[in-house]
Amino acid sequence: MRLFVLLMTFIFIITPVFSTAINGNVEKSGYGDYNQVIDSQSGNPVGNADVTLPAKGYQTKTDENGKFNLDGKKITAPTIMSVDKDGYKPFSVTIDEKSLSKPIVIGIEKSSPHDIVIDKDMYHLGDDNFSENSANASDFKMKAIGPFFTKSFKIKSVAPGECMYLIIGSVIGLDTQMARDLGQSRVRTAYSSPAEVFFNGSKIADLKVNGDNQQIKIPLSLVKPSSNNQVTIKAGRNLFQAAYIDYDDFEFMNLYIESKKE
Repeated sequence: MRLFVLLMTFIFIITPVFSTAINGNVEKSGYGDYNQVIDSQSGNPVGNADVTLPAKGYQTKTDENGKFNLDGKKITAPTIMSVDKDGYKPFSVTIDEKSLSKPIVIGIEKSSPHDIVIDKDMYHLGDDNFSENSANASDFKMKAIGPFFTKSFKIKSVAPGECMYLIIGSVIGLDTQMARDLGQSRVRTAYSSPAEVFFNGSKIADLKVNGDNQQIKIPLSLVKPSSNNQVTIKAGRNLFQAAYIDYDDFEFMNLYIESKKE
């Protein structure tokens, strides 16, 4: 019998402007006899899924039994691993040397008609000016695109009786006070303000810690059905630097909107 246990759980306090705090967690990974991707509901293997380590420039596919290997990739710092398969919700998880000490099983969830994938790529926000003690600094491989990210997309309709959540698959590199207090950042002389998340120009959350599956409730009053909508993520600033603006460097991956019953 295969052993399936919780690989890791990250609990975040996200501070939305329009709603109470939302907790996000990752509960879809576990240990098994070999690396494998399965359907989270049926438990059946998922073949031909893309498994990537963007920071390492590595990509592979699962075989017909959902098995995959990481080709001996050396993971020395928290790194984002992404799993992508048509018909399923985007999935990413932050892995490290400890979590890869045993084979892992990843369960991915089928998408629903009202789910909206905004972007599945990895992005680096900030100014490429960071300390070697910054959270995940050793894993940064991409150049910063600047202090903010913006993406427009269409929402056809809002399902009756459902709420909409913006999901951020994975975040690494934040150097906020909370991230430092949790041991994610080793910078002791400074910290940054949280990254900010905006929906159609209105702030809906602060990002204070690194981790996976961060969920932010979107106020329905901000949603524009049958029209263009926009998500913006802005980097925080070093609160101990007055001579110039020093943006916090961090990376994120997988943005999508999920509808849930109230």
